[in-house]
Amino acid sequence: MTSFDASPPLNVWRALLALAVVFVMLATTGWTAVHSHRRDTPLQASRSAWQHGSIGGRHLPDANSAPGRIARFFASLDASQRSRLAHRYPLAVGNMNGAPVKLRYRANHIALGQQRKVERGRMHDNRLSTVGQQDAGSRMHRFEALMGKKRQILAFDPEGSGRIAEVYGKLDKAQRISVVVPGVDTDLLTFQRTFRKYSAPVGMARSLYRAERAASPTTRTAVIAWADYTSPSGLGIDSATAMRAADGAVRLDALVRALPGRSPVALYCHSYGSVLCGIAARSLPSRVSDIAVAGSPGMRAEKVSGLGTSARVWAMRDSDDWIQDVPHLEVGGLGHGADPVSRAFGARLLSATTAKGHGGYFEPGTDSLRNFAEIGVGAYHSVRCADDDDVCRAGLSGGATA
Repeated sequence: MTSFDASPPLNVWRALLALAVVFVMLATTGWTAVHSHRRDTPLQASRSAWQHGSIGGRHLPDANSAPGRIARFFASLDASQRSRLAHRYPLAVGNMNGAPVKLRYRANHIALGQQRKVERGRMHDNRLSTVGQQDAGSRMHRFEALMGKKRQILAFDPEGSGRIAEVYGKLDKAQRISVVVPGVDTDLLTFQRTFRKYSAPVGMARSLYRAERAASPTTRTAVIAWADYTSPSGLGIDSATAMRAADGAVRLDALVRALPGRSPVALYCHSYGSVLCGIAARSLPSRVSDIAVAGSPGMRAEKVSGLGTSARVWAMRDSDDWIQDVPHLEVGGLGHGADPVSRAFGARLLSATTAKGHGGYFEPGTDSLRNFAEIGVGAYHSVRCADDDDVCRAGLSGGATA
């Protein structure tokens, strides 16, 4: 918990007042939890069916087994058997860490087709309100778009607001892997946007992938748009606490541990996504070489050393980013701690002088995107620091992977 001296400055008083208002709201309204009747979600139903299934007279392994065991199981099957499992249990296989990535893409394509059919039926269900039918139409069209021929869907869960992850590049052959971790209001419908497209996971990841290829054409890279966690909705209590981030950190750790090969992995954590990355940092495997945060409200640590990671930690913030006005403190579970771009935090500070506000760090042509790309291909000597100081460049060496 952050401590204060006897005479806090004015901005700290304002922060405490804001937190006090939140506590009053909690005291008068309580924590609200909406409980619906228990039922299997589509993903749970698929996993349950998998648990009772078999192939070639063999029982199927636990869907939650370690990625290595899952990988060995699928390696023991022929192509026809793997294909049959993807068609029988598409959601289970499509979300199974350790399954071959191309098989996951195929399984999720099948699952998207099934869920598209469900939503098409809901569009004409007279038991639904007009708004409900319109929502079904929006989901149906999104599922249809995600089924595009060149799209590589690594994870898909249609339940509720939904979870999704998509890959750009050849993940199983990549020499360097980048993972984009987005912030609040990220779900199936906001995964991709036409307006302000570089503020959505698909736009972020596509932009980064192109920038990495431009930075080092000979480096085989892959970028994952990772929205496979339940993010907070809006700037309410969920976004002021670490509950969603803690759940997401477990899922992020599972993703990284299941990635094929041994290539270095860089994380790009935007806004609330940086809270998630901060919590995950201690448990992530050593192949995570870099954690870069942009527009961060805090990483649930007072200093880089408190993250407990051997990865290089980078931070940037555009001068027009409204996140700078958010109190960087943590009191009673509310708030996310120290400002990652403060000198005291100790991150390597990157230039973001041409970024486009809070949602514009992945805009083409910006310093922020160039820096992300240089980190992604391992060209650390080419990054542009916010200031020419020793902390930013300490221990940097080497160039892009050949």
